[in-house]
Amino acid sequence: MSSTYGNLFRISTFGESHGKAVGVVVDGCPAGLGITEAEIQAELDRRRPGQSKLTTPRNEADKVEILSGIFEGKSTGTPIGMLVANTDQRSHDYGDMAEMYRPSHADFTYDLKYGFRDHRGGGRASARETIGRVAAGALARKILKAACGTEILAYVSQVGGIDADIDPLKATLARIEANPVRCADADAALKMAAAIEAARKSQDSLGGVIQLVVKSPPKGIGEPVFHRVEAELARAFLSLPATKGFEIGSGFAGTRLKGSQHNDPFIVKAGKKSKGASPLEAIGTASNRSGGVQGGITNGEPILCRIAFKPTATISLPQQTVDKHGKPRTLAAKGRHDPCVLPRAVVIVEAMAALTLVDLFLEQRARFGLFS
Repeated sequence: MSSTYGNLFRISTFGESHGKAVGVVVDGCPAGLGITEAEIQAELDRRRPGQSKLTTPRNEADKVEILSGIFEGKSTGTPIGMLVANTDQRSHDYGDMAEMYRPSHADFTYDLKYGFRDHRGGGRASARETIGRVAAGALARKILKAACGTEILAYVSQVGGIDADIDPLKATLARIEANPVRCADADAALKMAAAIEAARKSQDSLGGVIQLVVKSPPKGIGEPVFHRVEAELARAFLSLPATKGFEIGSGFAGTRLKGSQHNDPFIVKAGKKSKGASPLEAIGTASNRSGGVQGGITNGEPILCRIAFKPTATISLPQQTVDKHGKPRTLAAKGRHDPCVLPRAVVIVEAMAALTLVDLFLEQRARFGLFS
């Protein structure tokens, strides 16, 4: 089930980059969730190509069509089908790739696995597949917001050797969307944009890091052994095209600290406790090097993750490769590609976080009751 994700809130994506359409089927969305095509479209608009000169010029509106599962603006509890048509394919640009393998792309491994592949735009290996994830993520995000007040934000924190200098907890959607890089640090965003533009002009590409911040996540979700929250998030993010690394909380930097430096002291938070609430509700931590997860279970603090993305594999610079007959060749790839995937990957990271957390949240409620 390589294209299915989730247990109680389950999605199955379908479609290829240059096929007729891409989309998703969502099974397990609770009935009664108010949702409109406009809300889903708003998320897809943040992912779509052609947003700026920093992204691929492929001209797709990515207009979503809800096929099933929504009636009079509310989910019915039955499978929700959503479709986005492909309208601006240029398959002739990929003729060379029918025979030659792009270095560091999935062309070669798809032939190893299947013995046959759709070479147009990368087929199923294209990031266009993530449209379905973003559409489904809009539903998941709304469930979490309604049930827990959860806010999910991601932004570009590094491009090449340029780093943002901002407290992740001070990032806002307005600051992130204020520039085409989607960096919450305006000064760093200008430098990042210049670097991406320089890479584009030189027919090359850049990678970087996306910072995820989940405020007010569901508390007490996740399993203590094999289905730890951080393990599920890592699986979700590393399923995205071009991802190469994942950190949560202090990440690798935390290995340089002693336990006395790294541990998050428990405190009693100020504020009025609601009547009948558990005493645990007033407990928090003075720091958050755990990244909101301890023992595989959320502790109520913000979830802080970083996801590394490699430079885009498809570049127009001539590269050494071989063809499917094993003969050495030189490939200068054609087609329209992002010189840096990060600005459009921000919303995809948010979507995968929402899909993962909502699934764990629904499992917790199913196991321990609605009001425990």
